[in-house]
Amino acid sequence: MTILVTRPTPDNVTTATTLRRKGFDVLLAPMLRFEPVAFETDADAHFDAILVTSVNALRALAETSVRQRWLTTPLYAVGERTAQAARDLGFTSVMAASGDGASLRDLVVAQMRAKTLKKSALKKSARLLYLAAADRAVDLDDELSPFGFDVVTVTAYRMIAMPELPEDVCAAFTAGRIDAVLHYSARSAHSFVAAARAAGLEIMALAVPHCCISANVAAVLREAGATQVAVAAAPDEDALFEALDRAPRLQSR
Repeated sequence: MTILVTRPTPDNVTTATTLRRKGFDVLLAPMLRFEPVAFETDADAHFDAILVTSVNALRALAETSVRQRWLTTPLYAVGERTAQAARDLGFTSVMAASGDGASLRDLVVAQMRAKTLKKSALKKSARLLYLAAADRAVDLDDELSPFGFDVVTVTAYRMIAMPELPEDVCAAFTAGRIDAVLHYSARSAHSFVAAARAAGLEIMALAVPHCCISANVAAVLREAGATQVAVAAAPDEDALFEALDRAPRLQSR
């Protein structure tokens, strides 16, 4: 049984290793490519916390000279995987949300309120640095401004859509060898559909089960015409693998 993984490099390598240990054959078609974006902040700027919604933000930060001065600043990560990447980078105070933007917002509000209420009322001037993607599904400025936070959004990286499927993946779709596709973001799902359409493989590519990390991602595949779409119960890879186990075509093998 062959699984197509569409997440970007290098994360797709880790996913492929895990799937192979489970007994699957794996093909890789990274539908987005990571590219850091040079950014600057005032050397004297103070931030009460740093917000990251992707490991890619930390990859971009690792390539800058400013990270050293922020390592003791509290960092709020969208999920545990991103939180661990921050710890590995040297951050000493890291909190992890439950995997999506809403849980990150709620964590920031609760934790910052708890810290400030020990001294006084919630600081209306609390400054938060959001290391964001050029194209982002979550705008933490909009999410947190109503709570009185001053969110400084800095574009730290972009994800470039890949216009084509790899040749081996096209051949596998043509031969009917792909049993399911894993999707990790709405943007990569859009890129996958566009690339399959450009290759003349749209019908074959959408006929297989598609396992999606969230309902937003699943909506992209359903709108494109996929009928076998499974959604992870939580926005993390373990839950995505559980959705893969539920894929009808795999169960019938």
